[in-house]
Amino acid sequence: MKIKSIHSSLHHLPLTKPYTIAYKTMVDTEIVLLEIALENGIIGLGAANPFEDVVGETAQQTFALLQSGYLDNFIGKDIEDFLDLITQAAAHFEHKPGALAAIDIALHDLYCTYKGISVLDFYGKCIQALPTSITIGIKPVAEMLEEAKGYEQLGFKILKIKTGLNVDEDIERVTKLAELFGNTMLIRVDANQGYSLESLRKFIHATKHLKLELIEQPLKVGEEVALLSLIASEQNMIVADESLINLKSAITLSAAPQPYGAFNIKLMKCGGIMGAKAIAGIAANAGIDLFWGCNDESIISITAALHCAYSCNNTKWLDLDGSFDIAKDLVEGGFRLKDGYLHPIGLPGLGLTKIS
Repeated sequence: MKIKSIHSSLHHLPLTKPYTIAYKTMVDTEIVLLEIALENGIIGLGAANPFEDVVGETAQQTFALLQSGYLDNFIGKDIEDFLDLITQAAAHFEHKPGALAAIDIALHDLYCTYKGISVLDFYGKCIQALPTSITIGIKPVAEMLEEAKGYEQLGFKILKIKTGLNVDEDIERVTKLAELFGNTMLIRVDANQGYSLESLRKFIHATKHLKLELIEQPLKVGEEVALLSLIASEQNMIVADESLINLKSAITLSAAPQPYGAFNIKLMKCGGIMGAKAIAGIAANAGIDLFWGCNDESIISITAALHCAYSCNNTKWLDLDGSFDIAKDLVEGGFRLKDGYLHPIGLPGLGLTKIS
């Protein structure tokens, strides 16, 4: 079956509420939607929202790349060759992971829908349902506690707290949170490169009794070697995020001595499912577990990440809450959220229905 048409569009979507991380405040997001249709009318959906501060690509640039004429080469191609098409796109968009992710996801959805199987079934399921964390931005203690209470009532089992602006305030916030919710929810922290090594040591020492689950990317990209000065138990709880972009950085960070205890894979960093699977393989060979993260993203790309995560036997953690932040998505379906756990719905492709 041949590809008949390709259409891309750029959408400006408000968030349910603003939130702050170590270096910026978000109030809305832009999502690029890619639709690839077969001659029989089946449509595959892809989406992208790259984070410019991490990969140097904006959603507007992604949209321009998809509109550049390159995808005209896919018209008339057989969908049976979808992996080859992704490989070709990866070579063309080598440093543009947002554009590549949209293409990769759309082709996976299209092929598997055509075959009547889910993307997860195509790769093989290795992991049963896992809980996702839900993120709380940097905000005053009272507001943070009120938000956490709401998430607890919704059934979430894990809180992820953004930190990195002021280590003393971070210690206070996390301590208060643990006092009220430490018996019912796990707590992990994301510093977004906001700490120095000295601040990190202070934070770890002051919160050691709280039994925090993980700390994401505490130091700036390029300072990874400093993490080797931590004791093993501390180092093992540090997750590479901004330091881990693509296969090249995965190979570097997986070589001994390993500065990070886990890898945060995001489809918007590595260019989609194929790139993520390659990183997962490198991590597995190095004995490194996987933490699956996201930006503020459509259900489309969140579902793609979920299918990919459950197809990797070294997946251990999920932080796939990005579509919860979007006030009105472009699609529905994809997965079910039950008591904080994410369950793919099991329909062909990614199981998505576009909202008209």
